[in-house]
Amino acid sequence: MAVHVETGTMRGPITYQSYNLDHLGLVAAMVDELGIVELIDTVIVQDHAQRMVSVGQAVKAMILNGLGFSHRALYLTPHFFEKKPVARLLGTGIEARHLNDDTLGNALDRIYSYGVEDLYTLTAAASVEKLQLQCRFGHLDSTSLHVDGQYNSDQPVQDGVIRITQGYSRDHRPDLNQWVIQFICENQAGIPLLMKPLSGNSEDKTGFRETLAVHLGQLNRDFKVQYYVFDSAGFVQETLLRLGETRWITRVPETLTLARHISDAVAAELATTDSPIRSRSLGVEHAGIRQRWIVICTASSRQRAQKSVRHEYVKQGQQEVKAFHFLSKQSFFCTADAQAALDQFKATLSYTALFDEKVMAVATYEKRGRPTANQPPSKITYQIVGQIGSLIDDPRRQQKIDRKSCFIVASNELDEAALSDEELMEAYLKKQQKVERGFRFLKDPLFMASTVFLKSAQRIMALAMIMTLSLLVYSALEYRIRESLKAHHQTVPDQKGHPTDHPTARWVFQFFTGIHLLVIEEIRETVLNLKDAHETLLALLGARFVALYANSE
Repeated sequence: MAVHVETGTMRGPITYQSYNLDHLGLVAAMVDELGIVELIDTVIVQDHAQRMVSVGQAVKAMILNGLGFSHRALYLTPHFFEKKPVARLLGTGIEARHLNDDTLGNALDRIYSYGVEDLYTLTAAASVEKLQLQCRFGHLDSTSLHVDGQYNSDQPVQDGVIRITQGYSRDHRPDLNQWVIQFICENQAGIPLLMKPLSGNSEDKTGFRETLAVHLGQLNRDFKVQYYVFDSAGFVQETLLRLGETRWITRVPETLTLARHISDAVAAELATTDSPIRSRSLGVEHAGIRQRWIVICTASSRQRAQKSVRHEYVKQGQQEVKAFHFLSKQSFFCTADAQAALDQFKATLSYTALFDEKVMAVATYEKRGRPTANQPPSKITYQIVGQIGSLIDDPRRQQKIDRKSCFIVASNELDEAALSDEELMEAYLKKQQKVERGFRFLKDPLFMASTVFLKSAQRIMALAMIMTLSLLVYSALEYRIRESLKAHHQTVPDQKGHPTDHPTARWVFQFFTGIHLLVIEEIRETVLNLKDAHETLLALLGARFVALYANSE
């Protein structure tokens, strides 16, 4: 916005321009602190003669767009930056018009040509080193993202290119084509150490195994990961055997016969304990591997079990009621046939019970109306009558709840001195949520992943790296904010105005909403609406952050 103010001198009108800075200064400073732009521009060949914006700066612009939470599609990036202080965020001389679809598309093409996984891993390794993170656990998981359009779903498979096609949809949109993104995240900040775009019909059982087989050595070398954590899709004999001496933590599938027997044996005991988390550790041998299994029952898992069993009894009970009503309308030629059908039906009941059931003779007369006292019936058939209702005090119901309340986490780390039961459970129950939080972040309707519609599968693969870099920057910034506040015993106000030293980055972004940059005569820049709490946090984060919110002449 430009405002012209007439003055009483010969100098002419004074020009004012106002830009929305908001939280984007925090994002830009974090990108700079991690050295993302410099690293990308070092390894990717640039075309400075034809382009004002380098590949690294284009990547930074897309990260700012992705973390701007403006719900703008990627190709609308110039519109996103129209009211933003572009030069302050990206570099002197860069304007919104330079961030067009040609510039961004070219950057995505160059990223794909270099190798999206390799480029991301370089950036992640540098970021982990700068943040001094200890990557003891690597959490592996995947999710799907749907797109509009056919892309290459009806084309032959091309080496090195994902296939945008239909598959198991975690978004419950099986009608749309999709692609899959796989992460391995570290446990402290939740930063993805590795990202891998996969075809839309990829399965976790094979995907986990292939990813670990290809990248295990690199992950151990670059990040010193000690334990790999994944869900039950990875608990496959071939996967576990291929991992060899590599240490892992995983959930045991509930369908496994041994797991069902063990859960049944200890479920009732764990259910009677009042502790929020109840567990039993034992040693087993499965798939030729000695393992430590921990049977766990938590208050939340018990609530889910009660809800699940209640829903199961309602749904299955309704089906059995309908089946009995259908049976009661049937006619049989003799008592024996009716009784046999009744006995057979009763044997199928698991969620309801019959009351006052019996076989009753039904007389049929040829003439309409009330029969006379001595009129013989023309035909006698037999029907089943009775009442059907829910089971009362069904002991199997409680057994189901106890069994569903328990789940098993396994590891091939047998040394409790190296990894205690408590650490093992925390790694799966709490730290595994970091990667799941990352997926929720990518699927947020305000994030650019909701408008993935680029024209080629290769660019979608490159965009997957940009999306993961956005998550990296978001997680790194949240980690830096929390660590800085705790180190200096400082707080920021939360949504209710109460002091907190562990805010989410999303809340800090909202906290910085309304900060503007006023540019006078294209020379003097003044930051408006910056409060003491903002300045305190910026000072804790460091000079790079302060500079992006500082006044200038």
